[in-house]
Amino acid sequence: MKTIFKHISRNRYFLVFVLLFAYVQSVHTRISVRRTVDWYIFTPEAAALTLVSACMLFFVIDFFIKNWQKSSTFSTSEIVKIFSTSLLVYLLVMKAAGLMIALIFGTVEKNFNREVLMISTFSDLLDGFIYGSFFLAYRYYRKNTAYRKQMALYHKALSDSRINQLKTQLNPHFLFNNLNVLDQLIEEDKHKASDFLNEFAEIYRYVLQASDQKTVPLTEELAFAEKYFNLIRYKYGNAYMLRVVDHGSRGGEVVPLSVQLLLENAVQHNLGTTADPVQIVINTDEKITVTNTRVPKRNHKKTSGRALNNLREQYALLTSQQVEIVKTETEFTVIIPIIQAEI
Repeated sequence: MKTIFKHISRNRYFLVFVLLFAYVQSVHTRISVRRTVDWYIFTPEAAALTLVSACMLFFVIDFFIKNWQKSSTFSTSEIVKIFSTSLLVYLLVMKAAGLMIALIFGTVEKNFNREVLMISTFSDLLDGFIYGSFFLAYRYYRKNTAYRKQMALYHKALSDSRINQLKTQLNPHFLFNNLNVLDQLIEEDKHKASDFLNEFAEIYRYVLQASDQKTVPLTEELAFAEKYFNLIRYKYGNAYMLRVVDHGSRGGEVVPLSVQLLLENAVQHNLGTTADPVQIVINTDEKITVTNTRVPKRNHKKTSGRALNNLREQYALLTSQQVEIVKTETEFTVIIPIIQAEI
């Protein structure tokens, strides 16, 4: 009994639709036959009986679908077979129920003569086709909706897994680069190395926290990027200069470590000096634009561009907006989208 009520509750809107349709159908039929309008025209007993008979049809169709449909996808041949068989069984059930009622009330001759039988059979067949079509459309709509939700969850899980893989590639890259800087500072200036280590520990704490998130607030990422640039200055002094141009557009989120990666990329590929520093500008507006002057290092080995490709992949998994790269003779620019949080 609980199962029946559960099914009714789950499909209540569909059943209400069927009842309303049956009610409108009964009112229209009565007006057409009686050619008059009175209180009897609007009584609901015919609609209620139609709902009961429709539920019987739904049960029959559902039974054959569960037992005959082999594939999980829509098959026209299977549906035709199931629907036609269900209509036949439904007609037999309706006629058997009608015969039992006629026997009880002694109206067999009246209700089962040739003319009445043909009319009632055609009427039952037409109703079965109409309400059966409603049920099939509703059932496969629900099935398609459930399938789409399942696929959405699958793709989300796949995206999350891929993003985590990409982050796993970036974090060791960040760690080893800064450990190399620390190693050099230890040889040059132990006090400076100690200060660097303290700042690096604080920054790496942010890296570990951000690794658990797909996106972080733009304000946090920019604050982290400026702290990270202070680490760069421990090694290079004023050979690299950073300027942040804020247009007041500090809302939204970005991929963790994305701005830091672009700062690191600018330092890695360009040779700055105190006399001629590499200028790096972070511009925050509708998007984040990171531009650096190009001073290519001599005899610098060609890199694979894995870090930028990694960043592109993460954004491709999170948003339809793409990472843009603009390269000229004098400047290298990377434009990354600001991801607006869903309301």
